[in-house]
Amino acid sequence: MGSGMAANLVAAGHDVTVWNRTRAKADALEGVTVADTPEAVASACPIVMLCVSDTPDVKEVVAGDDGVLAGLSDGTLVVDHSTISPSATRELAAAVADRGATWVDAPVSGGSEGAERGTLSIMVGGDAADVERARPYMEAFGRTITHVGDVGAGQTVKLVNQVLVVVNQLAASEGLMLAQAAGLDLSSALEAVEGGAAGSWMLSNRGPQMIERDWRPGFTIDLQQKDLRLVLEAADELGVPLPGTALVFQLYRALQTRGLGSEGNHALVKSLEDLTGIRLGD
Repeated sequence: MGSGMAANLVAAGHDVTVWNRTRAKADALEGVTVADTPEAVASACPIVMLCVSDTPDVKEVVAGDDGVLAGLSDGTLVVDHSTISPSATRELAAAVADRGATWVDAPVSGGSEGAERGTLSIMVGGDAADVERARPYMEAFGRTITHVGDVGAGQTVKLVNQVLVVVNQLAASEGLMLAQAAGLDLSSALEAVEGGAAGSWMLSNRGPQMIERDWRPGFTIDLQQKDLRLVLEAADELGVPLPGTALVFQLYRALQTRGLGSEGNHALVKSLEDLTGIRLGD
């Protein structure tokens, strides 16, 4: 995700300084300055953007040795594009505020393809002035940028997004499995339904991959599971039952036990194949 976002910032004419835990990935980017630490990025840049995997990763990048906190100055804006815990987001925002800086949580949706194409959907939480300050930069890689509330609200909306993603993926998997069992031409069936009320981004973008048994990830099962863990934790805190999401979490867990966690999240259909003995494309 970060590589595509950084490349689009460069293409939009911005001066970009990057740091990555895997140095070779940063060195592979053209038109950027590579920093040695997150602290160095924060010292050099008035706006610092983060995009890493999980809550502990963000905490380490921000508050660890040579982290962002050590390089902040008054007026720095930190924009977190990771998907992490809303409560941890508020804690990190408070730590940043103690240094005279501000925080915007801006998780993204659209996969690595969206990052490369500059078409991500961005859900933004924070002060309105901070959001507007960050907007010209987010426009380099985001098509839809929506201010959804105060700090932490962006992360909560991203969890809503993930509920809809995985339940739509389950629906796409079940629909295509039914078509396969009935002996239908899968591509024709997909074309017939995707333009109507049954249509969804997951169906149109992942359905063809499922039919072709192309499991290359736009978003991996392992990362999807991380997000669903956050969803279920938040739902537990709020006392909200999410039976469909919980089912998908368990189906993905079964695939992880088979060593399939690095495959795309559309490989969910393999759990249904295991239950039925039917394979898409057979």
